[in-house]
Amino acid sequence: MRLWVSLLLVTLAFCCYQANAMVCPAVVIDTENILTMPMGMYEKRLKAFNAPADAVQAKLQVKQCIDQMPREDIRKIKHILVEMLPKCL
Repeated sequence: MRLWVSLLLVTLAFCCYQANAMVCPAVVIDTENILTMPMGMYEKRLKAFNAPADAVQAKLQVKQCIDQMPREDIRKIKHILVEMLPKCL
């Protein structure tokens, strides 16, 4: 890593240490959708946003990888999301 990137990260750490870690509820909901929705439904949902084709394709590739994850790992991620959501609202 270049020196200026390291310096920037250290500066941000010192100056922004009081930032909160609240997550946008839309991000939590989108993450839950990508974890649980079947591929066809998720693809239709993505098309509703009129996103560029490259972005939709990238998101569908991520969905394919997630669909190959063990169900236990997906359950653990969903459990964490459920814990985070009330803090976001």
